[in-house]
Amino acid sequence: MRILAISSQVAHGPVGNSAAVPALQALGHEVLSVPTIILSNHPGHGKPAALSMPAPDLAAILGALDDLGALATCGAVLTGYFAAAEQIHVTARMIRGMKEKNPSLFVLVDPVIGDNGALYVPLAVAEAIRDALLPLASCAAPNRFELEWLTGGRAGSITEAVAAARQLGVAEVLATSIPVRPGQIATLLVGADAVSQHQSCLRDGVPHGTGDFLSGLYLARRARGDLPPASLAGAMTVLDRAIGLSAGSAVLDVAGALHGH
Repeated sequence: MRILAISSQVAHGPVGNSAAVPALQALGHEVLSVPTIILSNHPGHGKPAALSMPAPDLAAILGALDDLGALATCGAVLTGYFAAAEQIHVTARMIRGMKEKNPSLFVLVDPVIGDNGALYVPLAVAEAIRDALLPLASCAAPNRFELEWLTGGRAGSITEAVAAARQLGVAEVLATSIPVRPGQIATLLVGADAVSQHQSCLRDGVPHGTGDFLSGLYLARRARGDLPPASLAGAMTVLDRAIGLSAGSAVLDVAGALHGH
């Protein structure tokens, strides 16, 4: 399947499209990768050099892809990090147009707005993701903080997180970092009538970008027709193995993890 992926592009450190796109490609999907910002490195490695994509330029790139007919043949869209609210409104307009032509378009919105109790994007960006992108989503992939911020509810337990996820109004919610017990967290897949979960041990030295990687892994399976519970199970198997192989490294062996090497 052809998939449009709109997020950050990072030279050093697998985050944003640098983490999600290889996961999509490894299962055979063709990816149209469009950057919202280009970074030398993840801020966790030090202050990066950055080049943000102005909203008019982003609109021009998406418009050119549309003129080529490339967007009309996309079966899915993945959105991640945005540097400015104007980029989000450009993206939302394009997705609305794509959905008008293809009502079955699968849209995964990873609301990259914050973690550890705080926003790390401007408030206008977080609000635009909530108000303009989430209503277009087939699936949302928030972490615990993002789920709480977007809904105003609590997600300090599986029960709370399920209730909050259902407030989003999105058919599938892939919620990460949900506390289970000391040293244990869950990744939840919440639908209208069913909940699947995968529990993991908290680890030290987990590399940045695991959320982006998970979004790519999950969408890769959904885009090939796997059902949501199977997509969660397959994605988490690869993610857990990749984290174990990384041992805190800035490099995830995507192909090796996917194929068991």
